[in-house]
Amino acid sequence: MSKVILNEDREMSQYFTDTRPEAEAVLIKLMRQTPPWRKLQMVVQLNHTMHTLQMSGLRQRHPQASEKELRRRMADLLLGPELALKVYGVLEPTGEPPAKAEFEHAN
Repeated sequence: MSKVILNEDREMSQYFTDTRPEAEAVLIKLMRQTPPWRKLQMVVQLNHTMHTLQMSGLRQRHPQASEKELRRRMADLLLGPELALKVYGVLEPTGEPPAKAEFEHAN
C-alpha cells in the first residue's frame, strides 16, 4: 500500500496501484463508515488467518514435529530467534533432520 498524498488540487492519490480509482473510492468510503468494533474484528480475523497459514507452513517444513515444537518454531517467527530463545529456551527438534532453508525473521 502506498502513502496517501494530497496533491495541489486536494485530491487523494491512490492507496492501491492495482485498483481503479472509482473502486478504491468506494472501498475507502465503506471503510470510513465501518464502525470501530467491526474494524477490530477484521484485524482479529486477519491475525487468525496469518497464524493458520504460518502453522501450515511450519507443518509442511517439519512434518515430524510435535505441536510443542511447532509452537516454539512459531515463536521464532513472531519474536525472532534471539527473543524466542530467551523467553522459551532452546528449540528441541523431535527426531527430524533440520529443514534445508528456514525463513529468517525480518526486523
